[in-house]
Amino acid sequence: MPKKSAARPAPASPIAAAEDGIWLRVTRELADDLAVDALARDRAGKPPFDELSRLREAGLPALLLPAGPLGRGSDWRTACAVLREIAAADSSIAELLARHYVLSWSPRFFGTPERAERLERLSAEGQWLWAGTTDLPEPEPACPTDADLTLTPAPGGYLLTGHKSLATGVTVADRLVLGARCGETGDALIVSVDPAHPAVAAVPAHDRLGQRLAGAGDIGFDGVRIPGDEVLGTVPRDEHALSPFASLAPLALRLALAHVALGAAEGALAEARDVSRATPRGWSGAAADDGGYPDRPGRDPYLLLAYGELVTAAHTAAAVVEPATEALARGLLLGQELGVDQRADIAVLVAAAEAVTGASALQITTRIMELTGGTDSPTDGPGFDRFWRNARVLTAQGSPTHSLRDIGDHYLNGTDPALPLGI
Repeated sequence: MPKKSAARPAPASPIAAAEDGIWLRVTRELADDLAVDALARDRAGKPPFDELSRLREAGLPALLLPAGPLGRGSDWRTACAVLREIAAADSSIAELLARHYVLSWSPRFFGTPERAERLERLSAEGQWLWAGTTDLPEPEPACPTDADLTLTPAPGGYLLTGHKSLATGVTVADRLVLGARCGETGDALIVSVDPAHPAVAAVPAHDRLGQRLAGAGDIGFDGVRIPGDEVLGTVPRDEHALSPFASLAPLALRLALAHVALGAAEGALAEARDVSRATPRGWSGAAADDGGYPDRPGRDPYLLLAYGELVTAAHTAAAVVEPATEALARGLLLGQELGVDQRADIAVLVAAAEAVTGASALQITTRIMELTGGTDSPTDGPGFDRFWRNARVLTAQGSPTHSLRDIGDHYLNGTDPALPLGI
């Protein structure tokens, strides 16, 4: 039987399109503001309190919350465009926002509509920034460690103990979403935690290679009480029993981070272009050749060729990311009506976007340091090493080999890509 195609949402109304346009203009203004001191902030490496204030002033943390007095009611297409725009200026802050968007939907992915409505209302009222991870320890590990998050039944809920390393938000999060196992039953639970609890201790990560402003660090829990209404849901032991909609959570994060990587590459390319225009240079050992461009800044044809290759790489990545974004947005709209085959199709598109974008981001950020050689130093200059370091850390979070293998297996054998349950 032919696969059931994903239902297409109704065309956006003129009002919705206009509102999306407003959000993109607001985002561009914020990105311009972040770009002004991005290098200085990266080198200082301080917790992103000021940056989070800028995001809140722009209203971006509430972008995906239901429309209302505080929620913005926008969709994932707009959210991804926002992430890409901000990443061009500061990919650390874009990653912070990307993980917030996905984790703020955890009550929808894993909980009941009533619980999701309550937490989203509180999130809008408090302008919460969400952080955390729903990665789960293996059941009954052969060598258990204190790093595993464990829940112990207690009157009215559970007690949470253990440690976790988080890529973002340790220092600035208002709410944590975590995956943990019950020490008595082995059940995998998704819980919401207030990081202001006195039994929660966070230690920021220092001297990271890249993404230094994402608020990464370690966080420990020493008997933190988790009320029953802060348990969002249970992850079934059999991954095949997990609803297709809930299994979109890791795909949403992977695609969001692909947009961040693409935005970082585009930002690096744009800044390199400005430098090359202002300080034209030739390639060492290359014969002088105006090549028909005697009055233009970068008249060396090899320099023009290099920029042509990099621009093409960026366009290629964008062309692969867009259909994945459309497919994911349609799948999220379907909610619990999403089918397994539709989920598999989305997973393949996201895997392709992740693989192509990661390769393009590394190619672009590496080559621009060659194209702008001699214009940078550890103490001054545009700081193009920042883009490469950020791209390296972003792309290290996923495996292009696994993505390409899954795509090939799906194409040749019709095998549904395996999906990790955690985000």
